[in-house]
Amino acid sequence: MEDEGGRSAPVRASVTRALGTLKREGCNVLLVGSEATSAHETVCRQFLGASAAEAPFRLFVRAVGQRETDQASCGPVDESETDRVQTIECASATLDPTTASAIGALGIEIVEAIDAFADSAAGGNSDGGLEPASLRVCVDSLGPLLEAYDAEAVFRLLHVTTTRVDQADGIGHYHLPIAPDHDAVSLLEPLFDAVVTVRTRDGADEQRWSLQEADAPTDWLAVSAGQRS
Repeated sequence: MEDEGGRSAPVRASVTRALGTLKREGCNVLLVGSEATSAHETVCRQFLGASAAEAPFRLFVRAVGQRETDQASCGPVDESETDRVQTIECASATLDPTTASAIGALGIEIVEAIDAFADSAAGGNSDGGLEPASLRVCVDSLGPLLEAYDAEAVFRLLHVTTTRVDQADGIGHYHLPIAPDHDAVSLLEPLFDAVVTVRTRDGADEQRWSLQEADAPTDWLAVSAGQRS
């Protein structure tokens, strides 16, 4: 039997299993979609987790450009938890496209922040560390970085970041508010477990997942403001 999107029950079941595995074991997700600010914000909150108990460690990387559309839309939900919630700011004015050292330093700062979270979670126990999905990373957005640096430099930064998130079994999502058929999406897609396209239709936020392990994307799914990963 096929659903309205033309997908058979086994395909739907396979996608459901893959999504469940990603949420349990951690993943890196590229979040794309232009002119969909509301949907980006809603899905961002979904990835960040419902509470500090569910996702006690949160890292925000805010790359802000000069254009109004480059302004970061996500931020810490509880800035009082400074030992478990960190924000790394990088504005276009501080990005130097003539040297790779600045973007390299950003990668080091991200890795060191996650290392500090892991040390905090271990509590001095060498066998301890971050529990699966307890680390949530939000990068908002990749647009200013792609404007300031060539795509290869951004690719290297994301390779370092996604690798460290994978090692921590964390859930990282990376905003890129452009169309899903943009060349940059094709270049960066191999680094991610999934690409999620978001849109707003008739006032409702929707998402569509394209998983590396699936042959076809999911149907458009409603995004509930209360839904969490």
